[in-house]
Amino acid sequence: MNHLASWSNSTTNHHCNWTGVTCSSSTASSSFVSSLSLQNFNLSGEISPTICELSTLVTLDLGDNFFNQPIPLHLSQCSSLNTLNLSNNLIWGTIPDQISEFKSLRILDLSKNHVEGKIPDGVGSLVNLEVLNLGNNLLTGSVPNVLGNFTKLKVLDLSLNPFMESVIPSGIGRCLNLEQVLLQRSGFYGEIPSSISELKGLTFIDFSQNNLSGVLPSSFGIGLKKLVSLDVSENNLVGLFPGGICESNGIKSLVLHTNFFNGSLVNNSVAKCLSLERLELQNNGFHGYFPSSLWSLPKIKIIRAENNRFSGEIPDSISIASQLEQVQIDNNSFISKIPHGLGLVKSLYRFSASLNGFYGELPPNFCDSPVMSIINFSHNYIAGAIPELKECKKLVSLSLADNNLVGKIPESLGDLPVLTYLDLSHNNLTGEIPLELQNLKLALFNVSYNRLSGRVPSSLIAGLPALYLEGNPDLCGPGLSNSCPKDDSKRKIGISKLACALISLAFVAGILSLAFGYFVYRRSSIQKSEMGIWRSVFFYPLRVTENDLIMSMDEKASRGTHGAFGRVYIINLPSNELIAVKKMLTFGNQSFKTLKTEVKTLAKIRHKNIVRILGFCHSDDTIFLIYECMEKGSLGDLINKGDFQLAWIFRLKIAIGIAQGLAYLHKDYVPHLLHRDVKSRNVLLDKEFEPKLTDLALDTILGENAFQSSLDSKSGSSCYIAPEFGYNKKATEQMDTYAFGVILLELVTGRPAEPIDSSEDSLNIVKWVRRKVNISNGSVQVLDPKISSSCKQEALGMLEIALQCTSVMPEKRPSMWEVVAALQSLGSKTRVPGLKS
Repeated sequence: MNHLASWSNSTTNHHCNWTGVTCSSSTASSSFVSSLSLQNFNLSGEISPTICELSTLVTLDLGDNFFNQPIPLHLSQCSSLNTLNLSNNLIWGTIPDQISEFKSLRILDLSKNHVEGKIPDGVGSLVNLEVLNLGNNLLTGSVPNVLGNFTKLKVLDLSLNPFMESVIPSGIGRCLNLEQVLLQRSGFYGEIPSSISELKGLTFIDFSQNNLSGVLPSSFGIGLKKLVSLDVSENNLVGLFPGGICESNGIKSLVLHTNFFNGSLVNNSVAKCLSLERLELQNNGFHGYFPSSLWSLPKIKIIRAENNRFSGEIPDSISIASQLEQVQIDNNSFISKIPHGLGLVKSLYRFSASLNGFYGELPPNFCDSPVMSIINFSHNYIAGAIPELKECKKLVSLSLADNNLVGKIPESLGDLPVLTYLDLSHNNLTGEIPLELQNLKLALFNVSYNRLSGRVPSSLIAGLPALYLEGNPDLCGPGLSNSCPKDDSKRKIGISKLACALISLAFVAGILSLAFGYFVYRRSSIQKSEMGIWRSVFFYPLRVTENDLIMSMDEKASRGTHGAFGRVYIINLPSNELIAVKKMLTFGNQSFKTLKTEVKTLAKIRHKNIVRILGFCHSDDTIFLIYECMEKGSLGDLINKGDFQLAWIFRLKIAIGIAQGLAYLHKDYVPHLLHRDVKSRNVLLDKEFEPKLTDLALDTILGENAFQSSLDSKSGSSCYIAPEFGYNKKATEQMDTYAFGVILLELVTGRPAEPIDSSEDSLNIVKWVRRKVNISNGSVQVLDPKISSSCKQEALGMLEIALQCTSVMPEKRPSMWEVVAALQSLGSKTRVPGLKS
């Protein structure tokens, strides 16, 4: 789309009416250009110095384009310029000392580029700056202490510069107008200067994920009366937490996780935090009494204090916290009964308090919140019977393991429609396992080490490890050490199977009808789209037209079957360059402008393990995504050939590369992205077996509804889809991790993910591995026999990582950066090509 089509000299089209142009006066005789706002116009090339001939230009916004050049110093000749936005381009090189020539600038935004090197002292001459944003670049070295010159500065953003090594300059305390300081993930170390307490206008502080040490200044919170958010997480801070931090009623968010504090939370003024909404203190060394007043704050939504040494109790006044949504206080030293007031908080969706000293009985209303999703009271001293649970219809996970519970398993658990994880192990429960539990689609059902008896419902045995039933010698059923006495159960089961068969036939008939209708619709849509109007955007010089692509997309060029999101074609251009084209239906969900923005965001990704997007073509009904072509095709095709012959050294290289690509999307790329369709067919291999992820973030291109619809169509059969997808359609990093774990299982076993025949082993790879590893020496048995004996230990290590990634409990899956580190530790024992030692 040509955004500058309106830029034409004519008597009827005055330049003040041009797109992106703002004039200082509306009359044609005395109008002067004051602003050029050309953000996200798909502009490229270099910025011409002639732009400064607009002597009255005040604002120049060229963000979100493709300008590929060093910082254009000639713009300093724009004498009236006070706002310069070049963010999210391809600006490269260092910041020269001549930056000081931009004397009149009030806003300078160079974020999301490739600016490198040190910040020069010359920046200190920009004394009129109100916003300085150098975030998400490649800056190195120390931040000069000239920051103290910025007495008018309101926003300072140096975040996401991972190669910096700097202390926080003490001169920052002279920036008395500062409102936001963003330094997260930028290599800052040393102590937080006490002078920051002088910045009384601060509303937002983010020092997270650095190497800061020492203590928080004792006066840190006393003067910061307008503080809205504080994040100093993932540092090496120690000492007592200053009590004055909560004297302000304005604080909205407090995040202090993953530090090494060794003091207790001073609570003299905590009760004054009447506006406090988020309190996050997790993964520290806090100890001492947890302030009881925090449980009854009127606006509190999240309390996280897990993995500390807090003591104390939860008061019944928690019922006053009418907006409380999430509590996580696992692994502390709380000693308390579970209050009746907990069940009166109707907004609570997660309460996790494992590994504490909670005792007494569960109150009958403990799960009465209508939005309650996760409850974890495992590893405590709770006694008595489990109450009947009838109100919390959205409960997904219930863990009461390792307590002193007695009595029967409530039949009402079977009426909870989305209950997926149920762990009642290591208690003193008696009686039979209720038949009603067969109504649930349980991904985890653990009742081991109780005193249960009777027949185990057959559907609860199939696909679940036998160890989840062990420790109950009076249980019987198929596959258990005790076989049940013969009775009329077979007749009942036969009737049940007949009913299920009839229901299945009706279901299949319905699906076939829908499939036929969908096929007719797709065929009609494709015919229409190929005759429609096309628009194209190429990010690299490609001599190809939409008609060339359409004419080349025949069965000979097709690769693989038609997937949930379209078919891939390999096309040989006249230049003898090979490209891969993915053809997808759009269903008219995305405008061309939106589509171009989303594809351009993906096209800017630069990572060795992610396939480059070269461009795209779009009609009303169809999208052609154009990718670089990989010589060896997809990993899935390689595995599915049936004779998977690949040396261990390359299997490990592929695993590490995929993990690095996903970790980059999850944490390093801004904005953070989820892949959402991780599978071996979406991993392409170059001639050196370097893996590259493709088909990532298609939800942003197709639109969420169309993407979700396509995903739902395969969710029942694909073992790459995490079990929680059945109740939680919201995409998460853990879902990507689960699918990656399935790929690891493919690499380590040499088997395709989905069964290809109806033999005894016709289980998907996840169920097949789980069944095998529960038998003696099963872990060794699942390894691909073609893996050499000298690499068995590394293969077993990869298998262990795969099992962690495919844990049925999402919170037990590692992050992708943790996976990268674990796989690289295997690689340090094996010479992996391209892997740093």
